[in-house]
Amino acid sequence: MAFNSTSADLPSCRVLLTIMHTISSGDKVLVTGANGFIAMWIVRKLLEKGYAVRGTVRSADKAKYLEEYFKAYGHKFEFTIVEDITKYGAFDKAVKGIQAIIHTASPFYLDAVSVNELLEPAVNGTVSILKSALAYGQEIKRVVVISSAAAVSDFSVYKLLNEDDWNEPSVKEIKEKGADAAGYVKYFASKTAAERAAWQFYEDNKTEISWDLSVLNPPYVFGPPVHELKCSDALNTSLRLWYNVVVVGGQTEDFLKTGLAFIDVRDVAEAHVLALEKEAAGGERIIISAGSFIWQQWVDAANSLSLPNPSHSKLPIGYPGLADTAKLPVEFDTRKAARILGLTYLNQEQVTRDSLADFVKRGW
Repeated sequence: MAFNSTSADLPSCRVLLTIMHTISSGDKVLVTGANGFIAMWIVRKLLEKGYAVRGTVRSADKAKYLEEYFKAYGHKFEFTIVEDITKYGAFDKAVKGIQAIIHTASPFYLDAVSVNELLEPAVNGTVSILKSALAYGQEIKRVVVISSAAAVSDFSVYKLLNEDDWNEPSVKEIKEKGADAAGYVKYFASKTAAERAAWQFYEDNKTEISWDLSVLNPPYVFGPPVHELKCSDALNTSLRLWYNVVVVGGQTEDFLKTGLAFIDVRDVAEAHVLALEKEAAGGERIIISAGSFIWQQWVDAANSLSLPNPSHSKLPIGYPGLADTAKLPVEFDTRKAARILGLTYLNQEQVTRDSLADFVKRGW
């Protein structure tokens, strides 16, 4: 179902009230970039919990799969087209009649050439939707923005990381090197700048808005996809890397003893719904992570699955025993997520089993 609106009147005044910022059953949630890896799981979780969803996509063609996938929910799911999220006013129509927003639309790849290739859509897209929410979102109670662990640290120094940490080194490197900075640094800087922009907008306009802001910071997101995929090459950046390591193989020993931290996409989706439902999540930056890993651990997890093993006949074995001596590359303090969201996580074995089973169904 497509959504259209013709009203363009700015509110003449705003009455500031003490209100609950959490959503209630039947409320409608706007999910940006609804056809993405994470966003489609968020839409699904919201619909399963009885909420209505309006998803944004860049074209009607990208909405066809969504309409088919969610057709059982009837009028509970609708879409609207936002061709360019970087243009201010792009979300003006989309935010009308909405009670909450989950903003996921932002590029993620690690081989950007120019600085603005990632920086502009990440920052301008985030500020654009917040401006629209301020101007036209009279019914909005909360806005949840997905940021990244990349906005927390550049991971060059091992320490216990928490929500007070910011990835300033990547921002500094971009300023110094520009296009010569590594692709992953450009991505890290874009996520840091976009989240900073979100919090700055919220602080600058606190006296005018009736909604509050919550930001979630996940690391690598893995797990079975539900978004449209025609082949394994079309997998998103994080899941394609996981697939290449666990299913394809061929990585060096040096690579397999590197890693980061992870969370299953289903847990990410659950966290976003909880961030809308928990009053205490308002005004909070929350790291969500199931734990740290080195890549060899995923290879080991795949090969240790008990029969029936939902995988290919032969999986890469990497370098058995490597995980016994390798040092974990990062550690996140996730006590805030536990305290506020009550979030629990799928473990490596569950993520691996479900992902491989999904790939087999797809003939991969």
